[in-house]
Amino acid sequence: MKKIVFYIIIVLSIGSIIPVHAQVEPEDIAIASDEFEVAFYESIKQKGIQNHDKALESLAKCLKLQPSNDVILFEIGKNNLELKNYKDAYDSFEKATKINSKNRWYFHGMYDVCYKTQDFMKAIDIVQILIPFDADYREDLASLYMKTQQFDKALLVVNELNATVGKSDKRELYKAQILNTPQNQDVEVKNLRDLISKNPTDEVNYNALIMLYTKMGQDKQALAIANDLEKAIPTSDWAQVTMFKKYLSENDGKKAVIAMNQALGSAKIDSKIKHRILNEFLIFAKDNPSFDVDLENAIGYFKNDTSVKVAKEFGKFFQRKQNWIKAIQFYELDIKSHPDDLETQLLALECYLQNKDFLVLSKKAEALSELFPLQPQPYLFAGTAYNQQKNYKKAKEILEIGMDYVIDNPILESNFNLQLAESFGGLGDLKNKELSLAKSKASLLKK
Repeated sequence: MKKIVFYIIIVLSIGSIIPVHAQVEPEDIAIASDEFEVAFYESIKQKGIQNHDKALESLAKCLKLQPSNDVILFEIGKNNLELKNYKDAYDSFEKATKINSKNRWYFHGMYDVCYKTQDFMKAIDIVQILIPFDADYREDLASLYMKTQQFDKALLVVNELNATVGKSDKRELYKAQILNTPQNQDVEVKNLRDLISKNPTDEVNYNALIMLYTKMGQDKQALAIANDLEKAIPTSDWAQVTMFKKYLSENDGKKAVIAMNQALGSAKIDSKIKHRILNEFLIFAKDNPSFDVDLENAIGYFKNDTSVKVAKEFGKFFQRKQNWIKAIQFYELDIKSHPDDLETQLLALECYLQNKDFLVLSKKAEALSELFPLQPQPYLFAGTAYNQQKNYKKAKEILEIGMDYVIDNPILESNFNLQLAESFGGLGDLKNKELSLAKSKASLLKK
């Protein structure tokens, strides 16, 4: 009866320390002799309270009684591992494997030591022994190949796992890192081509190969795969990404618009790729104004995209090209969606000024000064517009209000005084005109 109770205690002790697996763990055995039994029980108790030195003393007694007991060697290894006596731990685990090579926990002990000491090359050898016991160790093998920068081997394991157990975020990160190394890209090209041959209706592999060829700068190959994808899956959204580029290169705007709209409307395609498509069409439309409506419609696909204000960026593009009318068109489009964006409003006012549309400028600038009463720039735009309309009195009034909000900005202060000088000149007040000109020069000297 005593032996039965003692055996149960040992089993429960082990169960609380090592996870339960299909294979029976080495401590789950009957104890041979009373002396051995007492020493072994004491080692389990001391290990349970993390007194590993005492546990090792008791295990040494057990080993003296049974020198070829693989379980005792395993226990010695575990306690030495806890004490960070890594060489002694490894030696004990290794001796246990030589006595009993069918218990994976002995090899796992060696693996634990290698991982703790970061001896990843030796860990690879041990994991390859462990894989026949449990295929899940293949994940460890992929990780170890990455740690030792054996990217070609890691890629083979990652692809094998992707094919057998499905993709994982961790492995996709590994793959992205691996494919940054040019010599491994050819291996992945072959892998993806093989997958396409095996399953020609799986869109994912086509997409991956198109992206890889694009990354490698091999646009012709990417286009060829896109053509294959379109033939295999005519409704594919991804095929349209590459076909869009093809149509643009052929100057076939109508077909490019159809491909673009399908790609932009697809939930499968990454937003960065969509932005790239739109930018390419923007450059095309700049020299082909008949597609302006299509360009404006394309912006609508990004109305819920908070990562970038597409219409605003288009406005800046045309402003840099000094195409004031188109810049205004896109700025006003953005203002409809984001009326509180002061920067866009001011950029639009600058375009109205450059386009000499002073009537619209005066109205919009004055309205903006009411919306942002503490911001001086709208007052300056309004005053400038009224001066150009020869409404000098109105210009003077609004410029003097705006001047009160100019703080620590010599250039802005100088521009206000220049416009005030023009207002005073128009009103025949030459004294204040000269005074304002002097202030303008003084502001620039201050800068």
